[in-house]
Amino acid sequence: MSFNTPNGTRGARQPKAGRLMTWLNNRNAKKIRRRGGKIMGFDALVLTTTGARSGAERTTPVGWFPADDDDSWLVVASAAGAAKNPAWYHNIAAHPDKVTIEMAGRRIPVTAEQLHGSERADAWHRITEAAPRFGQYGNKTDRELPIIKLTRRVG
Repeated sequence: MSFNTPNGTRGARQPKAGRLMTWLNNRNAKKIRRRGGKIMGFDALVLTTTGARSGAERTTPVGWFPADDDDSWLVVASAAGAAKNPAWYHNIAAHPDKVTIEMAGRRIPVTAEQLHGSERADAWHRITEAAPRFGQYGNKTDRELPIIKLTRRVG
């Protein structure tokens, strides 16, 4: 369950955090929480993590892809092909057992696991077939885009 993907040295520009981005993320999160839905053509969920340094709860709308079973979801820490991993990746790495997802009125506690090796390769193939844009993100950066499997936590 290691989260060990380093930042790259090149990649696309990450959107700047600011009022507009905060407003857009909050608007999208509200929509996803109410009725589920898509963002930029992807099925989306609201990912809630615990800050790696602050310990504060952080929410981010992200696209998801089906995993091998009904109680798991795959998310890609793509940051649209940026050189750096997104902040939520570092939060999950610090607290993989303090993650929840929300969609369509459901709040689901999950455990996060980064995929490696052939398991990651198989997931990446399925993801890029379903959403070719993610393959383009991978071409923009020299880092391997982490794929995180979120599995419903029991108990």
